[in-house]
Amino acid sequence: MAAQAGRAPESLVNEAVERLVGYDEWFLQQVEKGLAQIEHGELLEHEEVVAKMENLIREKQPRA
Repeated sequence: MAAQAGRAPESLVNEAVERLVGYDEWFLQQVEKGLAQIEHGELLEHEEVVAKMENLIREKQPRA
């Protein structure tokens, strides 16, 4: 991959590690945020989640 991109392998590995660490940090922050919302009673009912997901799917589908 590095050769195809015209980059040094070390550079590619460093970038991959940085992205992975960045993603892990973001993910853990999102989990903590969600747990705090649960503690504050900020929850959605199952039906609300289903409706929101159906709307998102409908919006993302190509129109005929």
